Amino acid sequence: MSSKEVGEIDDKSSGQDHKVDVSDAGDAESQGVHVNLGQSGQNLKLDKTGLPLIPQPSDDPSDPLNFPQWLKVAILLQVSFLALLGPLNQATVNPAFVPLAAHFHISTVEASYQTTIAIAFAGIGSFIWVPLANTYGRRPLLLFTTLIAAASSLGSGNANTWSQLIATRVLNGLGTSSFFTLGAGMVSDTFFLHERGRAMGIFTVFLTNSAHVAPIPGGFLGQFVSYRWCYYLPAILDMTMFGVMFFCLPETLYLRGSTPVVTDKPILRRMKLWGLRPKGKHLKLSDFFQQFIMFKYPTVLLTALYYSVTFTLSSILPAVTSATLFRRLYKFNASQTGLALGIGTLIGSTLGELLGGVVVDRSMYLSRKSKKDGVIVPEVRLHGIWVGAVIQPIGLLIWGFCIQYKTPYIGPTMGFSIMCFAIQIISTVVYSYNADCYRPQTPEIAQVLNFGRQTVGMTTGFWAIPLGDKIGFHWMAVTMSLVGIVTLLPVVFFMFHGKTIRDRLGVPKYNRSL
Repeated sequence: MSSKEVGEIDDKSSGQDHKVDVSDAGDAESQGVHVNLGQSGQNLKLDKTGLPLIPQPSDDPSDPLNFPQWLKVAILLQVSFLALLGPLNQATVNPAFVPLAAHFHISTVEASYQTTIAIAFAGIGSFIWVPLANTYGRRPLLLFTTLIAAASSLGSGNANTWSQLIATRVLNGLGTSSFFTLGAGMVSDTFFLHERGRAMGIFTVFLTNSAHVAPIPGGFLGQFVSYRWCYYLPAILDMTMFGVMFFCLPETLYLRGSTPVVTDKPILRRMKLWGLRPKGKHLKLSDFFQQFIMFKYPTVLLTALYYSVTFTLSSILPAVTSATLFRRLYKFNASQTGLALGIGTLIGSTLGELLGGVVVDRSMYLSRKSKKDGVIVPEVRLHGIWVGAVIQPIGLLIWGFCIQYKTPYIGPTMGFSIMCFAIQIISTVVYSYNADCYRPQTPEIAQVLNFGRQTVGMTTGFWAIPLGDKIGFHWMAVTMSLVGIVTLLPVVFFMFHGKTIRDRLGVPKYNRSL
């Protein structure tokens, strides 16, 4: 059979039949690095532009890649809203530090520690949930951890001592940790390469905006009702989301190459809570340790470092300092602080997503159209980071100088709005790039990103205001901007040499069939 033989293609994305020259197109490896042409004359499934779908879906109707588009969007919206609930559980109380501190007879800086504790354990807990989810399924683990989050938020609202509050915040961090990692895995399970940038962008805009939305209701609840309702509200939303997912979120864990299950209701079958464990897949003690292997890949570790630093400076820094600084400088009450912080950051992040997701997908499409050798280079996505990388330190400097020189409140508000615009672009690029490099390990990559974000972020409450008071908030902003620029340098290096580094290290050997 000639290498130029033409195969008949059933394009499930466009609903049309296409013919494709198999010598010019093929099935990409799950890592999204190099196209494998397979056998000449092999049928390939194409997207609407005539390019091969990556990864190639199986003929199994239970394969999440074969889900109808409306169901994929429904899954994306559910896991995105769940990602929003993670920081919402932690940050709703931030504008209410003053009444919280008064109740427990502590300072507002000490009151911020309960948020810090929740953030820290949100970075740790996913190392427990991901191996379990890779064996027993994403759906049952998300439902279980959502119940933990709801119960612990309710417990925080009922806490009568500081130690009780800290204990429930630990549990809340552990419960919400799965929202960030398993959700990203489900996005990667269901969307193709050409869709993944925009889908990840939607996921990250919910994740990023959560800490910005939270202060709006938190401020009003803390001022006019009680700081306790800053915990009750997330508990109510957690339980609401549990009900939605119980009836509407199918399982997306799928073992590539597995024997299709004959059923006339493949989607309904995937709504089961148990019995969907991939055949031959068993939980082993080593599963809890091999996930740390992703830390050895420089493209994952160093992009995660840059993302963690910039996310901390752009999102967490305003969230944990605004209650103190806006009260000190502008005599703002809890509701005013919540509105200034929430609306400013929400606008910035939303505008950032309108640019970020479209740019990274468009850059990948143009790269694929221009290449005839079948090579797909995820580093193309990294070039979309430049806008965010340039304006993030600009926003930080505006924030720091405006705080130091006591400008009207619109000054620092503009500063963290610009930072949030930038971090949304940075988040979309980093998540999409790493998912393209190591698609089967997307949950583990999300763990690295989550661990870095939460670990670096948890320190903010300890150093931000004391450092600003000591050296000046303008010099603190200059120092932190330089730190961000230094962590950007490896990302720039990967733009040109990332593929060489990845080829030298190879790909992880575990979960390659997912």
